[in-house]
Amino acid sequence: MTLKIRSLLSAGLLALTAVTTTACGALNSPSLAPSGSTTTLMLGWEHWFKVDWSVSPEPGGERRIRGYITNTSGHAAEPLRLLAQALDASGAVVGQRIAWVPEGVGGYERAYFEVSHLPSADHYRVSVWDYSFLEAQTERP
Repeated sequence: MTLKIRSLLSAGLLALTAVTTTACGALNSPSLAPSGSTTTLMLGWEHWFKVDWSVSPEPGGERRIRGYITNTSGHAAEPLRLLAQALDASGAVVGQRIAWVPEGVGGYERAYFEVSHLPSADHYRVSVWDYSFLEAQTERP
């Protein structure tokens, strides 16, 4: 390998490291925390998923959300996390939890989920916080 090629590869690796470091730092940024206005990291999730849920009481006055997420895409989504928020009458968030959907949800399938330990509130909201679609691997000859 020539010195020029090694230099280009080193520069590329350095650039990749810088981008990765910046992206990881952004994930820990408080600006990406769930809030009344930030309900997802994946804009447009409603195109691929449908969420049906209901709220039931838990001991101690807390609430539990149970439901199903349906994947309308042909690709499995794993990992997948949901954001459940408890809202007061004015729409302010009074409690929230991010919960994993165990084993994600297959393409054109639905999966059960539960989010517990939410405070009693006027109303609730459930959204897809984030997901990754799994692509089929192709066989190489």
